[in-house]
Amino acid sequence: MSISVTLEFTPNPDTLKYVVSAPLLERGVLDFTDVSQAEGAPLAQRLFAVAGVKAVMLATDFVTVTVTGQEVMMEVNAAMLREIREHLEAGEPIVTDALKPQGEHGEDNSHVAQQVIAILDAQIRPAVARDGGDIVFDRFENGVVYLELKGSCQGCPSSTATLKMGIEQHLREVIPEVQQVEAV
Repeated sequence: MSISVTLEFTPNPDTLKYVVSAPLLERGVLDFTDVSQAEGAPLAQRLFAVAGVKAVMLATDFVTVTVTGQEVMMEVNAAMLREIREHLEAGEPIVTDALKPQGEHGEDNSHVAQQVIAILDAQIRPAVARDGGDIVFDRFENGVVYLELKGSCQGCPSSTATLKMGIEQHLREVIPEVQQVEAV
């Protein structure tokens, strides 16, 4: 079976997004900021073996890879296209059964939290995924919504603008109890 792997650029200049034609995860994301976290994720471990890779995020139909700097981007890109395709075509596992996808929202069951989660899932997360990232609700406390940034969102120069001028502004308009949004 031939697997297609297509490069897409993200707003984060140090992160590349690879869209794949085969399913990777059923749901959620797995975000690894170093190889020691990737135990149980054979594909992520394989990608970390490429010189210059400093973070990997696996999602349902894409992989984002953050590199150590622009000077390694071309070499990393060539290796990623090859490594992802070879791994998938060989039928190697993406993750072991013991590893559970992240990207699940925090345990807060308050009315405000449920409103925030509904807006994140319906409107914000799909848009962020198009850019190779994910944003997950952590908690709502004293008028502040705390969100966890994953994938290309971590360290992205535009993530603060997205949080403050996009997500915060929208949540404040729709949910009066929300006063601000912060990253965790």
